[in-house]
Amino acid sequence: MRRVSAVQEDVVTLRVAAKEVASDGVVVLTLRHPDGARLPDWAPGAHVDLILPTGAVRQYSLCGDRFDAFRYRVGVLREPDGRGGSAYVHDVLAVGDTVGVGGPRNHFPLVPSERYLFVAGGIGITPLLPMVRQADALDADWTLVYGGRTRASMAFLDELAAHGDRVHLVPEDECGRIDLPRWLADPQPDVAVYCCGPGPLLDAVERACAHWRPHALRTERFVAKEQGAPVRDEPFEVELARTGRSVTVTPGRTVLEAVRSVGVDVLSSCRQGTCGTCETDVLEGLPDHRDSILDDADRAANDCMFVCVSRSRTDRLVLDL
Repeated sequence: MRRVSAVQEDVVTLRVAAKEVASDGVVVLTLRHPDGARLPDWAPGAHVDLILPTGAVRQYSLCGDRFDAFRYRVGVLREPDGRGGSAYVHDVLAVGDTVGVGGPRNHFPLVPSERYLFVAGGIGITPLLPMVRQADALDADWTLVYGGRTRASMAFLDELAAHGDRVHLVPEDECGRIDLPRWLADPQPDVAVYCCGPGPLLDAVERACAHWRPHALRTERFVAKEQGAPVRDEPFEVELARTGRSVTVTPGRTVLEAVRSVGVDVLSSCRQGTCGTCETDVLEGLPDHRDSILDDADRAANDCMFVCVSRSRTDRLVLDL
């Protein structure tokens, strides 16, 4: 996993070069540097943090051409029950406006495999689009199963049509929900499964893949998994190695809130441990991982944490802030 600083040192200002309707409820933004400068490279599975003029920060998967060094593309679903970020993008943000962009970051990388099964639900198609292109370019054997409420709500169908019968569309109003046993009942030793979409789909895919080999399934979540109680409920100290400051984190207060209270500005978005924006290196101490991103191996390494939700197992943590 690529380590990045969580402070706001990787944010650039980009201009909205295009805004298009991709389906019912989804708009696609194309972002360019105002001076035409080259943008940071990225790989399939990466996302950026969109910092809106309102100050809201939202995470969106990059879904364009990774080899186009001058344009980023993101798809934004209107979320009626959201916190207002998607509504602003849909209703206010216009071509010519500027936004802050942090990243790219990648907690959902495409690993080498002979065969791939991609399972997308709704806007979960966005990180899988570049993966499909990459698998195709590598001449790997791949299949995409893409479900949505209706065909009209499913974005990027025109692009996917070029791949013919490798793509299986499952509009719920026409076909019902994705038939997971059809695709996942028999473990395949040479298949890597990638899934992104709503929580119930991810939970169902995880159950269906429980008897597959370890690490065969990789997922990206928009909503956090349920977590148990923290390992400890006592206060703990956080030392900030770059500034030399220390702060006490009390029960009911997040590390993110505590760090910001002493003047260290850490970029964050979801506040749920799902987007990875606030990833911070751990130099000493043992974090209590409470995110929905790290796998078991990453957690065992104890060299990073997501300060919006994770806490401490020890009396003291030293963070690279």
